[in-house]
Amino acid sequence: MADSSHGHTPAAWTGVIIAFIGFIVAGAFMVIGSVIGFWVGMALLVLAAVAGGAMHLAGLGKPRRAELKMSPSGAEA
Repeated sequence: MADSSHGHTPAAWTGVIIAFIGFIVAGAFMVIGSVIGFWVGMALLVLAAVAGGAMHLAGLGKPRRAELKMSPSGAEA
């Protein structure tokens, strides 16, 4: 049943880690009162989406349902 879970791919982990760092940076600079630091954190969130999406397109993400159904052996579990 490992195929039914999501997020266990390098693309997902990379996106989540970058987004987490972005939230920490944005939150810290919001408390400090630096507008530029806050927007740097927000830019990291955009970078997280772009990096995760690019890694998924490069084959490091979870395959789509159509790719999962087509098994080369023809055996179903």
